[in-house]
This record gives sequence, structure tokens and C-alpha cells, in this order.
Amino acid sequence: MTTDTAVLSVRDLGMTFPGPRGVLRRAPGVRAVDGVSFDVRPGETLGLVGESGCGKSTTGRMLVRLLDPTAGQVSFRGQDITRAPQRQLRPLRSKFQMIFQDPFASLNPRKTVQQIIAAPLRAQGASPSTIREEVRDLIRLVGLAPEHLERYPHQFSGGQAQRIGIARALATRPELVVADEPVSALDVSIQAQIVGLMERLQAELGVAYVFIAHDLAVVKHLSHRVAVMYLGRIVELGDRADVYERPAHPYTKALLSAVPLPDPAAERARERIVLLGDPPSPASPPPGCTFHPRCPKAQAVCRTEAPVLAPDTPTRQVACHFPEA
Repeated sequence: MTTDTAVLSVRDLGMTFPGPRGVLRRAPGVRAVDGVSFDVRPGETLGLVGESGCGKSTTGRMLVRLLDPTAGQVSFRGQDITRAPQRQLRPLRSKFQMIFQDPFASLNPRKTVQQIIAAPLRAQGASPSTIREEVRDLIRLVGLAPEHLERYPHQFSGGQAQRIGIARALATRPELVVADEPVSALDVSIQAQIVGLMERLQAELGVAYVFIAHDLAVVKHLSHRVAVMYLGRIVELGDRADVYERPAHPYTKALLSAVPLPDPAAERARERIVLLGDPPSPASPPPGCTFHPRCPKAQAVCRTEAPVLAPDTPTRQVACHFPEA
């Protein structure tokens, strides 16, 4: 990991989806993402974690402009792409790519692997000879064989299909890849293989990742820094060691307490944190700190004032009125 200028900068990013239209008026919108800010440095992996429905996938799609934000700013290498028209984005598309959760849904079933991986190169105007050479290099890079190039997606296992998706994402040699739950649909043993593959590719190619997941155990192996989201907001952001070994936000502590430990004795001895109730609806979030209805440390100020994400240590920020010391 380098310490150069950020490859991606996100400031106060927001997404509000319009509510359903009623007979007389439209219902209030749903604020899926609310004021998210972070940077990603070259060659770094930022893990974005949280429960289902917290807004992390919506955030990922806004980063690569598959969704247009309703607030805030996304900058790639210092260039504001938040509301750039498609003609301005087209030259940059090769520099940031996305890996999706379901590889079969993201691969065209009517195209061969050769055609799928070649598509981004063809869109960039590469010559046929260059495309053939690059595709063969890519298929080997992700651990598949050249004879797989003439097959179709349905002829592969889930893990193999995800390798094809990774090869396609890397075809244009991007500087940033947003991976949205890339291993959640795979068996545990296959998850480890894909995470190991992504680590190796990062070391070889220097690509930066935004790795979106709800499984903190998976994120721990790949990430340099971790951002924890709850109800559309980042509640803790810091170096991996800070977040995993010294969590400051009650929500982060609760998530980590649910991660199984490999040591049976330690697993039996440790205290689990059970959160009260279900996450509130983004359509009607609670006032003040949105986590306060489930927080074991909530006090009066938490019910009226929303905490801001502020430095807790030189390498961590926390949005909590009463963070752990």
C-alpha cells in the first residue's frame, strides 16, 4: 500500500430514493445513504461493512456512477465525477470497475468467456490481436485455463464464474475496483480462494479495492482500513487493527461479538452483545443518533443530537457521544 494522493475521495455522499406516489401526493423519500465521507489510497483496500440494508451497496454503485448521488461529491484522482455527463465519464470508465455479488447475473449467458472478458477491451478500441493476448493473460491471472475461454457461464461453478467476473473487471487495468459482496454467495472454502486471489492480484497490479461485505471475518483478511455503516451513515472508520482489536462504537463491538472464533474455549468464554430489536426503517429513522434505540449505552443526548464522525485516535474516527476509551 502506498501513501500517494487518494485515488478516490468521497465527501458527504447521499442518496435519497423518492417515495411511492399516493393519490394526492408522494410519500416521503427513503434516505439510503446520508453524509458518507472517506478516501481510498492507491493499492489500499477499504472494507465497507454493516448489516443488510445499511446502504453499503448503494454507496458502492454511486462510487462508479451506476447510481447518480442526490448529494455530496465523488472525486477520482482529483476529478469531480459526481454529475459528469456520460461523454466525460467514458474515458475514465477503464480506470474504475465493479465486481458484483452474483456472478451469473452479471455475466451474459449468451456470450462465451472470451467475448465477456474482451468486451471492455473492445469498448476501449483495442486491436483484435491485443484483445486475444490480453484475454489469455487475464484468464491465467485469475487461475483458469485457456480452454475455458470457449465455454459459457452456465458451464462453471460459482467460484469459477466469480473469477471470470474478476478477470473482466481487471481487463482495462483499473486503478480502483468496487467489489460488492463478491464472496457472500459462495461456499466458505471458495470464499477463501477468491479472497486470496484478490490479495494476490492487488500485490501484482497495485489496484485499490472498496470491498463491501457484511461478514467482518472476510473483511479482516483483505482490508487495510474498515468503515462500519449503520442506517446510511459511517459510525466508525479506521485502521484494521483499531477497528478489530479496539472497537470504539457499540455497534462495531456488537458486530465483532458475532464473528465466530476459531478457538472453542475462547468462543465459549467470551461475552456476546445482543442488540435490541431490528434496525429502524430508513424511511423513518429515529431522531438523534440513529443507533440509540438498540444501543446499550444510550443516554438522553443520544435521543436528540446526532453524533458527528470525528477523530478518536490519529488513525480512527467515531460517530458516538460515548465511545469506548
